Amino acid sequence: MNLVADAMLPYLNSSGINYVRNTPDMTAASSIRASNGGRYDFHLALHSNASNTGTAQGAEFYYYPYSYNGTRAAEIFANNFKLIYPDPSLVETVSTTTLGEVTRTRAPAVLAEVAYHDNPEDADWIRNNIDEIAENLVLSLTDYFGIPFILPSENQTATVNTPRGGNLNIREAPDITSQIVGKAPNRSVLKVIKRLQEWTNISYNGLTGYVNNKFII
Repeated sequence: MNLVADAMLPYLNSSGINYVRNTPDMTAASSIRASNGGRYDFHLALHSNASNTGTAQGAEFYYYPYSYNGTRAAEIFANNFKLIYPDPSLVETVSTTTLGEVTRTRAPAVLAEVAYHDNPEDADWIRNNIDEIAENLVLSLTDYFGIPFILPSENQTATVNTPRGGNLNIREAPDITSQIVGKAPNRSVLKVIKRLQEWTNISYNGLTGYVNNKFII
């Protein structure tokens, strides 16, 4: 699951989602404490499952039934995961009042059991689809937050498209009141560093700053 979390980072960055992740040596309890120590909008726990027989298969998304947003999120994750899991009928949401990673977190939470690691078929599916799983999980996060899902690209660019063909202000921070640090002519090409919901962090002629998404294509 740490490989899945690592693979999620480019998709989180490109879609403008700020995040803090735990480290491989942290336990569920310490992860919950760290989560509750910050002011976070959502808590996502990644697990692989196991059964007594080693024959069970499927993906389960656990949620706390008294959390409206946790319930809503679990449904989003399950619906999207059905698009990639080999048997969509084995993807489900599960209500729980006992699992700490959804009942003890201050933020709305989902615990994702992406498949069964003690089932050879499921285990192979996880190993062979790390990036696809990561992309799908971030897609669900963007659906939950109601923001665009943007694929990462090392060479992603944007073109200035101002209404009257004027220059586009490049600002120091993603705020309309922030200091203007430069300007880019209409139709000039900007290198995209990171896209946010309303702004994009760009590089242009050696200058780094933010431009409003209304004026780029």
